[in-house]
Parts: sequence; C-alpha cells; structure tokens
Amino acid sequence: MVLVIGVGNEYREDDGVGVWVARRLAAHGLRAVERSGEGAGLIDAWSGAARVIVVDAATAGAAPGTLHRFDATRTVLPRGVFRCSSHDFGVAEGIETARVLGRLPPALELYAIEGARFGHGTEMTPAVAAAAGRLVDDLLSVTEGWR
Repeated sequence: MVLVIGVGNEYREDDGVGVWVARRLAAHGLRAVERSGEGAGLIDAWSGAARVIVVDAATAGAAPGTLHRFDATRTVLPRGVFRCSSHDFGVAEGIETARVLGRLPPALELYAIEGARFGHGTEMTPAVAAAAGRLVDDLLSVTEGWR
C-alpha cells in the first residue's frame, strides 16, 4: 500500500500545497498523513511503508506551479529546493539522514510544486493550485493498483 505524506502549513499560502494534495488523495482512499516538514518526523511517518510519496512546496527559483519530481531512492536531493523548518532540518535533510541510516523506504518519490507566496493566509496562488490539481489527478491514475 502507498503512503502519501503531505508536507507544509496550510496557513502559509503556497506552503500548504502538500497538505492540500494529501487531503484530496485521502478522500479517494489513499493512506495519507500530514507533516510540518521536520525531517526526523518524516522518517517516523514512513517507517514500515513500502512505497511513499512526499508532496511539498518548492523554492528553487522556477516559475510558480512548476512541478519537480525526484526518485529519492536513486538520487541525492538538491539543497535549496525545499522550504526548511525553523531548525533547518527539513525534507531534504530528513531524507538524506534516512539514506545514511538505512531507513529509506524501498520506493520514495518526492513531488515539489514551486510556490510563489509563503505569507499568512490559506489561499494558494492560481498556478500552484492548478499544479496541485493536476498532480492529484496524475497520482490517482498511477496509484490505482496500490490501494
């Protein structure tokens, strides 16, 4: 069974995209959890899962709504793409720590949607919301046999 981890803060505009995607996928029967993005918490969240999809906001300098995809079991994640927690130990750092400790799940895909605004508020920018909707549709079609 697949586990979706939606990362972010729904009260920080585009930073809530991961949480939004996780909620939509859960409504379609996928197992999904929400996390703030603190790296150690991610390792605990996916413990025992065979296939994990992490969705987060990105800040890589691309156009808002750009989707970045990484196979974290095969590739070291680039620094500076993901928003860090307040302690600078976020998604990328958690994944790389899990790699060193041998605690990566057998399959780990990371989807990051480039954000534009990270201020206070619950509305995502139109480009981010559109990209999130497309990602939900794509993941539902791919995960059909994983439920």
